[in-house]
Amino acid sequence: MSTSLVILAAGIGSRYGKGVKQLAKMDDFGHTIMDYSIYDAKKVGFDKVVFIIRDEIERDFKEVIGERIEKLIDVEYAFQKQELPEGFEVPKNRLKPWGTVPAVIDAKEFINEPFLIINADDYYGREVFKLMYDYLNNPEIIEKNKKKLQVSMAGYKLKNTLSKNGVVNRGICLENEDHMLIDIKETHGIENKDGKVLSKENHPEDFLNLDSLVSMNVWAAFPEFIEISEKYYKNYLEKNRDRLIDAEYILPNMIGEFLEDDIAEVKVIPTNDKWIGITYKEDLKPAQEEFKKMFKDGVYKENLWEI
Repeated sequence: MSTSLVILAAGIGSRYGKGVKQLAKMDDFGHTIMDYSIYDAKKVGFDKVVFIIRDEIERDFKEVIGERIEKLIDVEYAFQKQELPEGFEVPKNRLKPWGTVPAVIDAKEFINEPFLIINADDYYGREVFKLMYDYLNNPEIIEKNKKKLQVSMAGYKLKNTLSKNGVVNRGICLENEDHMLIDIKETHGIENKDGKVLSKENHPEDFLNLDSLVSMNVWAAFPEFIEISEKYYKNYLEKNRDRLIDAEYILPNMIGEFLEDDIAEVKVIPTNDKWIGITYKEDLKPAQEEFKKMFKDGVYKENLWEI
């Protein structure tokens, strides 16, 4: 079955500083983090990539990665729009995107098959792509999706997602005994202080610890997901009509609403892989060292795309 990889690459990346962090080189061979993600996804069976980008980075994006990747796998480009659905007006001086939910909606015309959503500037490890591909192509899940929307998310251990260069925000996953998601609690200012996890909310250790499962924006779903998202996005805009200057609708929040309304079942699939991300500009060099080590250990070969 055709299965798509949807890559969110429209983020501004203000904490990283100047430049387009999604296009930063991770090694001496010119690979970006997206190269690794696409390589790992293609290897397990994903056969199409949908890039969601901003129109102002289109030229650089295609020059650095798009035109090269087009030779290796089917590629589509969706552009995150600044305009709103009919009935809503964009406030003056509003510059930032509207969030990850409308970004995925903007790719609607290119997604007609099961798909996996990831961030462009995050390395997720190799295991997660196999886990999610198997989920999306599981006949039992496909059949269940005909009756009730089925979604899956990758659960990363918090200790595998922290930055040494500053605090991070993470969505802490609450699940039942069947590993079905109950809720995601957005938690801010997380840091590891000598093995003790601190946060702005000052959560207790039994809730927030180094082994807590967190969402890193890895979501597997089916095309019906986008149709439902359109309805929820319009509802969100209506509820926030008076604060559209700073409103932002993100996937974890919407999926939390799905759970509240009991319109979806969300499976938490844990992974022991280590996440590598470029949140701060100081994260770039340590990330490059991690990829160098993976080359040395034989996880990847020097030219990922060597046929």
